[in-house]
Amino acid sequence: MESLLKDALGHDASQLAAAERQRLLSRLLSRLAHEIRNPLGSLDVHVQLLEEDLVRASPPVSPAITSRLGIIRAELHRLDNIVRQFLTLAGPSSVSVQPVAIADTLEYVQRLLSADATAREITLTTTIAPDVPELSADPGQLAQALVNLVINAIQAIEHGGRITLSARVDAGGVACIEVQDTGPGVEPERRHAIFEPFFTTKPDGNGLGLWIVQQIATAHGGTISVLNAAGGGAVFSLRLPIARGGKIS
Repeated sequence: MESLLKDALGHDASQLAAAERQRLLSRLLSRLAHEIRNPLGSLDVHVQLLEEDLVRASPPVSPAITSRLGIIRAELHRLDNIVRQFLTLAGPSSVSVQPVAIADTLEYVQRLLSADATAREITLTTTIAPDVPELSADPGQLAQALVNLVINAIQAIEHGGRITLSARVDAGGVACIEVQDTGPGVEPERRHAIFEPFFTTKPDGNGLGLWIVQQIATAHGGTISVLNAAGGGAVFSLRLPIARGGKIS
């Protein structure tokens, strides 16, 4: 993160507070995403015009050329969708809070990802302590954070294993939602780096999933951390404050 900010700002940003670095980086990457969308839109239009020209061409062009243009067009749309998702989720600076039943959110995430887990022979379960109250949170952002964490766990396990979503209340009025897996765990030197934007150990990963989780946690006044379980695997802990009156402190 510091290297990206140093390149953009022209000075060392390591002395800035973590929250300020996150805000600066969010603004920087949001602007970058907007700049990327402009040439993507122009390329899409010109590919469409080229396809129309080739339809009228005489003699007809080779089917291979038409196929290649179709691939280019599809890839442009894929890139645009990636940028669109990034703009929506990469840096949520505000939350629209309402009472959220954590049990319902965990159940939703389980239903959403159970088919993918089952296909990989991964058991996906949820447990929730009986004293967990409703949480004041943005329901969409909370669900997105947990979806990202479970997808990360599924990819870490790859095939065969177990993922457990759990929720409890810790001391100090903090809700702790954990995603524990039986994958290889996280190397100690990477425990902070995995929350940096674009950091990934997966060949097909974009390195944004866990960063988005961190952005959502920060926007709610909470934290996200990871440790390795005693029996193996990783435990991601999303901690969000619970205050009296149903408002986030």
